Amino acid sequence: MEIVISNSSGKPIYEQITDQIKAQIMAGSLKAGDPLPSMRILAADLRVSVITTKRAYNDLEAEGFIETVTGKGSFVAAQDPQLLRESNLREAEAHIGRAVEIARRAGISREELHEILDIEYDGE
Repeated sequence: MEIVISNSSGKPIYEQITDQIKAQIMAGSLKAGDPLPSMRILAADLRVSVITTKRAYNDLEAEGFIETVTGKGSFVAAQDPQLLRESNLREAEAHIGRAVEIARRAGISREELHEILDIEYDGE
């Protein structure tokens, strides 16, 4: 599991950790039952406070992405494919919404934006 912390990001560190673990679960690189590093080990690896990793793990557990078993650690929770799809859809909608804001501000037409989306989607 790879997590990169950016000190120049406007997001709090715990949120960066949460977002990156969620992304790896949604992408399938972390699968149901996979163990996560302990909060202490992750904190040491990232050179952050254990309080920071605890907050990230608590948020992930509250959202159903991980399960914590007392004395054993934290593991990737089994994901409902429909809920995972909905989560990905919400994330895509948020990014597209941001792209629309930028396009409007820059005077990019709907057709140009569609063309950009088609190119990106097709991987050209």
